[in-house]
Amino acid sequence: MAKHIGIVACSAEGAALCYRTICREAAARMGEHNHPEITLHTRPLAEYMVPIRSGDYQAVAEIMLRSARKVAGAGADFAVCPDNTIHQAMPFVRPASPIPWLHIAETVAEEARSRGYRRLGVMGTKYLMTGPVYGESLGRAGIECVIPHGRQRERIDRIIFTQLVYGEFPEESRLYLNEVFADLKERGCDAAVLGCTEIPLIVDPDDCPLPTLDSTRLLARAALDYALR
Repeated sequence: MAKHIGIVACSAEGAALCYRTICREAAARMGEHNHPEITLHTRPLAEYMVPIRSGDYQAVAEIMLRSARKVAGAGADFAVCPDNTIHQAMPFVRPASPIPWLHIAETVAEEARSRGYRRLGVMGTKYLMTGPVYGESLGRAGIECVIPHGRQRERIDRIIFTQLVYGEFPEESRLYLNEVFADLKERGCDAAVLGCTEIPLIVDPDDCPLPTLDSTRLLARAALDYALR
């Protein structure tokens, strides 16, 4: 039997994309209309933003663990979190969790290494881009991590928190993100990490100046693989 997947969500759009991806792609491996059992739980994004803004990732971990206990209580065998930023709390979460977790940046790093990428541009919230999540995970895989410049980071962060998390995907913002990807390419990046779980909803891989690593869908596929292992 497939393992029961627990999704610890943070923002709605990214969590929904992760859930839909698991359900859609499972059918090819499990049969028509079939997928592993899934339980999703989330606290409000507003609750997360207070400790995120103050850099208190132990408090972020406590919120994540509340959700972990909920999904574990519902029968989940393991957990995933389709939110890159709050993975900064994972060192506090994993030791205290009632169930194991897959790690989004470790999943992306494994995929990047398998494709032979050596220098990745990472795009996400300003907290993610300047934090340790991707630098550490990519570094362990022997891959260099590059982030956008300061003003670019601020505008990307505004796009995420004022548009993408609300399901708004303006063309102007899509074109701006492509400009940043083009700049990362000029800086020697051979691919880009879509390191905000909503960014895959606005970026068109066929139109992007760099090959993309879709963190949300990669995590969903890793969860499906683990559930069926």
